Amino acid sequence: MPYPSRQALPDAVRHVLPAHAQDIYKEAFNSAWEQYKDRDDRRGDDSREEVAHKVAWAAVKHQYHKGDDDKWHRKD
Repeated sequence: MPYPSRQALPDAVRHVLPAHAQDIYKEAFNSAWEQYKDRDDRRGDDSREEVAHKVAWAAVKHQYHKGDDDKWHRKD
């Protein structure tokens, strides 16, 4: 299910990522949700939702990293 807003994101995302990273997550998730709707487009046995979450986290990790303080920081 696509996320219409940041407030609709899972708690595990909303409570750990900065606002900008949440926007990245939401947009990547929603895009992947559409892109991988057909099982033939997915690798392995992952569900559509699992794939979309993996894609979303990968998108966040392109611009953010988790610091030693366990908080997410924008990459330089």
